[in-house]
Amino acid sequence: MSAISLDSNEQNPGSNMRILVVEDDKTAASFIAKALTEAGHVVDCAENGEDALELITDTHDVMIVDRMMPKMDGITLVETIRSDGINTPVLFLSALGKVDDRVEGLKAGGDDYLVKPFAIAELIARVEALGRRKGQPDTQTVLTCGDLEMDLIKREVHRGETRIDLQPREFKLLEYLMRNTDRVVTRTMLLEKVWDYHFDPQTNVIDVHISRLRGKIDKGFDVALLETVRGAGYRLHAPD
Repeated sequence: MSAISLDSNEQNPGSNMRILVVEDDKTAASFIAKALTEAGHVVDCAENGEDALELITDTHDVMIVDRMMPKMDGITLVETIRSDGINTPVLFLSALGKVDDRVEGLKAGGDDYLVKPFAIAELIARVEALGRRKGQPDTQTVLTCGDLEMDLIKREVHRGETRIDLQPREFKLLEYLMRNTDRVVTRTMLLEKVWDYHFDPQTNVIDVHISRLRGKIDKGFDVALLETVRGAGYRLHAPD
């Protein structure tokens, strides 16, 4: 068995997740592990599904699993751990990007699916989102970012004392951004999580909704909260 463990605790005491990367391409595995370690996480690596079965423990917060591997492929690995009662969130990585391929991965027990090639910032964002979901129901009913507040029960949004009226899609978009405050969210993430598209429709739907949302939550206020991160996506951020 070949496995490596990278621990960033000595360099970064803020490490907050233990992640198992299952990838037979050593170069890709090393690149992913390095990026996650620099982001403050502890990383274990396995080269195939059989090795992963020996390494996986309850202490792992997320698994990143390549679909195409020798000895035991990713689909079989995830089906096996799910049948064993292991509910660790799984992010599939694969060059197989058709809708049927994604559906197969999710039906096998995967929680998310990212197509190669991918942006490392998006990989980290997705992994951290899965880690936040592990083992805890989302009971949060009020989201905040600076003086922007969203009440999920009342379906109301206020900025300071000003009530902001949003259309259903705008509300869903803002909710996703607020759940990821201070994190860059990509266009792909927005298409999948807000519009439930698992492909790019090649329209300006995101630009239009972002523009409308920015006009409602930022226009007329001293501080802008919704940022465009050039070449990456968008971020909701409240400056100190």
